[in-house]
Amino acid sequence: MQQLPFGLMQDWPMTIDKVINHALAVYPYQEIVTRSVAGPIVRKTYADIHADSRRCSEALLANGLEPGDIVATLAWNSDLHMETWYGAMGIGMVLHTLNPRLFPEQIAWIANHAEDKAIFFDTTFMPIIEAIAPHLPRVKLFVVYGDDSVIPADTKIPNLKSYESFLSGCRGDSVKWGDFDERTACGLCYTSGTTGNPKGVLYSHRSNIMQTLMSMQAGALGIKDSDIVLPVVPMFHANAWGLTFSGPASGAKLVMPGARMDGAAIYELLDSEKVTISAAVPTVWQMLLEYMRKEGKTLPHLNSVAIGGAATPEGLLRAFEEDYDVEVYPAWGMTETSPLGTVSKLPMPLQNLSDEEKMTHKLKQGRPPFGVELDVVGPDGKSLPRDGKATGHLMIRGPAVAAAYVKGEGSILDDRDFFDTGDVGNIDQYGQMHITDRSKDVIKSGGEWISSIELENIAVSHPKVSLAAAIGVHHPKWDERPLLIVKKAEGQDVSKDEVLAFFDGKIAKWWLPDDVAFVDDIPLGATGKINKLALRETFKDYKLPTA
Repeated sequence: MQQLPFGLMQDWPMTIDKVINHALAVYPYQEIVTRSVAGPIVRKTYADIHADSRRCSEALLANGLEPGDIVATLAWNSDLHMETWYGAMGIGMVLHTLNPRLFPEQIAWIANHAEDKAIFFDTTFMPIIEAIAPHLPRVKLFVVYGDDSVIPADTKIPNLKSYESFLSGCRGDSVKWGDFDERTACGLCYTSGTTGNPKGVLYSHRSNIMQTLMSMQAGALGIKDSDIVLPVVPMFHANAWGLTFSGPASGAKLVMPGARMDGAAIYELLDSEKVTISAAVPTVWQMLLEYMRKEGKTLPHLNSVAIGGAATPEGLLRAFEEDYDVEVYPAWGMTETSPLGTVSKLPMPLQNLSDEEKMTHKLKQGRPPFGVELDVVGPDGKSLPRDGKATGHLMIRGPAVAAAYVKGEGSILDDRDFFDTGDVGNIDQYGQMHITDRSKDVIKSGGEWISSIELENIAVSHPKVSLAAAIGVHHPKWDERPLLIVKKAEGQDVSKDEVLAFFDGKIAKWWLPDDVAFVDDIPLGATGKINKLALRETFKDYKLPTA
């Protein structure tokens, strides 16, 4: 085939340094507000973040690190964490976010697997670093956020510096950012490892820029410079869903919550900083709503919330939209998708439906932005109809979707370059995707599938239920039957019969759980999702009354 002519345009590598450079050039005055780990509110501007990121770059090089090295962080959402991101990425290093919600042994395994050379961390995590430092032979530098006063006199952490001491004497004006291929690795995030060891997803500069541009589309998060954004979702959870990139790129004000994620702390920031957009997993929003109901609070400034990490319960969506006049955008993505895959905003052809008809569509995970392609396939690998009914394995591809894992066994894609998400769902004629379950969580009863997600979402809509999980339990006749595990709302009492009666008319009768187990708490995984693996272990010998 004859070579087609190239366009005569500039070769402008899409590298992450251009994001913070843009923020300096166009929005130098815009604020980044942080609730520091020490407690006080800290205010900086994008000009400050840019300057300190360059100082961080210079200090990394001065401490013997080189482009291509892996720089890890064990930290909350903050201005300092942001500076480390841009400082490392700007000079061709790879920023690796470690998840503090994992066990210390898992954190050490991940740090060694990634071959981290430096670790920056908040004082909150000093005990974790103390415990794992002897098991991290490749780490040559530890930096704790703060000044020298935060370093214990008897610390056993080798080569430990305070962040202020680390930056001391560095001006950053001699550092050269960028000037490398946009396909260069810049970020590393490990999956939560719910089955087997966690797997490393290695982002490139190009993939993160593409993800940023996708998330800024009006049909996605649509962030703009008049917005005030509170990323409750942690920076160690798939890059805070990209908000630490799309914030500076769009010029939005960022409000960083630090270590406090309770309802009262989140509400205080939402109210005092007049936040317009926020993003978090459902469990965080449940805590916020419980606090606001108890204290009689309102949300006069908040316009919208993005909810991801797990399916959005109908009761949660109704509470925000009907009680507080806040738009809810259910979203879906994975570590492997950088993470944004879809956002649920009602398609134009459905705007004139009744409120109840709209609800069914609002609760779907939504449509992909330009740059993401979805497909649903059957057991034979062939595409299923886009009718909102045909359910199969959800597949995804695009420039911000992983093609392989760090030190993995090669490509993780099929022969069409699609990645199997592990989710089960369908796509309707409007392009809206709806996840019915994870393939490993779907309850297989008599050869048919029961959606654990749908059972859970109905259960948590009950006013006396705080949290619910549905799992499959062995049944001698039907193979599996659903067991509903319930945590009661604070100060409430509810019976098994009340819970089961709440399902009347909402599901097929044969979907009805065979039993309800009440528990004091339901375990959550490292990313805030219900830990089904732990629940299946706890209830592995459970005897259903129907068995």
